[in-house]
Amino acid sequence: MKILVPVKRVVDYNVKVRVKPDGSAVDIANVKMSMNPFDEIAVEEAVRLREAGVATEVIAVSCGVTQCQETLRTAMAIGADRAILVESTEELQPLAVAKILKALVDKEQPQLIILGKQAIDDDSNQTGQMLAALAGLPQATFASKVTVADGRVSVAREIDGGSETLSLTLPAVITTDLRLNEPRYVTLPNIMKAKKKPMETIKPADLGVDVTPRLKTLKVAEPPQRSAGVKVPDVKTLVEKLKTEAKVL
Repeated sequence: MKILVPVKRVVDYNVKVRVKPDGSAVDIANVKMSMNPFDEIAVEEAVRLREAGVATEVIAVSCGVTQCQETLRTAMAIGADRAILVESTEELQPLAVAKILKALVDKEQPQLIILGKQAIDDDSNQTGQMLAALAGLPQATFASKVTVADGRVSVAREIDGGSETLSLTLPAVITTDLRLNEPRYVTLPNIMKAKKKPMETIKPADLGVDVTPRLKTLKVAEPPQRSAGVKVPDVKTLVEKLKTEAKVL
């Protein structure tokens, strides 16, 4: 059984994001980049399924610039068997990525596609759902536990009212939540082994996919700075301010 795991290169979660002076985009020049944390959880889960004998091969996929090779090498250091880079300098929006992944699903015929529920750069939370719709596959989002047996996958997930468990026929699409697992520490020997694993580079055109952006970013701005607090002499003054200034009472 093959498992396909899409991974995205994003600004590292420890980095304070800066906006370009012209407000056109986020400034990523000389900024540390890393694998999207939710995608790292997806890779870990896929590798665990292979180690348990459920899967035979884990394929990592990334879409974007040449530097995405580093992200794919990290995925292979975690345990992915091979990687595919769909190289493009275009701004790849969720629908374009979903179309690319649909083409790769048709090509590779994986039984399971596991991807992060969202990327921490745009927080769109759309790619997994769009992929399932385009491919006509059952889906389970925000997975906190995954069990594969007898041609089906059981997915436990948290919902507003508590939790639920879904049973899907394979092939299927799963998006990961933080509670699914804790990714392993990548060791130096595994990093060296990852350099020898195969990586294929193709273009969106090779898959017959048009990645022209459909949305245009008009402006990017930082959140307004929080105003300083004030001290009040007594509770009566506080209540009056809540009534007249904050208007919450």
